[in-house]
Amino acid sequence: MVNQQVENQQELQNIITGCIKGKRKYQKQLFEKYYGKMMGVCMRYARDQDEAQDMVQNGFIKVFEKLTVYNFTGSFEGWVRRIMVNTAIDLIRKNKKNTYAIENEADIASEEENGIIIEEDLNALNFKASKAIEAISNLSAGYKMVFNLYVMEGYTHKEIAEYLGISEGTSKSNLAKAKQKLRASLSAEKVEYHG
Repeated sequence: MVNQQVENQQELQNIITGCIKGKRKYQKQLFEKYYGKMMGVCMRYARDQDEAQDMVQNGFIKVFEKLTVYNFTGSFEGWVRRIMVNTAIDLIRKNKKNTYAIENEADIASEEENGIIIEEDLNALNFKASKAIEAISNLSAGYKMVFNLYVMEGYTHKEIAEYLGISEGTSKSNLAKAKQKLRASLSAEKVEYHG
């Protein structure tokens, strides 16, 4: 097992070194090795498959440009994933200004006072993955962005707020509304869940 990990790490280092030298063979290997996973990441942010492919292609361009700064500490896949998420967000930002600031502060305050913002753990929900993915893809751009960053990528509301240029309250509100819409969508599909 340890030998396999060492071999995989050495293979990855060889591929990265080849990419840094501009060798097409290695660039192709790197692209093929991570394309499927990164397409899955970008599909969570994109409106459709074409937009996701644009995100992946732009993301790989950035990966190849930044390979010289990768220092072989931590997960390379995690490093690539972070670039893909940033690329997806940048593309969405460029195409739609202010799609994230959906709620105003007065709405957030009244929702918090009424106890509408619920911090339920969606991991407790028991539903079919395909229905969940479909429901997430049908969220508005702002709700989908905050939901994916918080639930899928593990960002905090503070990080999301800083990254998207919104308040923490707006991030929390968008997440709560996204969860409400997902619950409604999934129960309309008669997908059973507990929570």
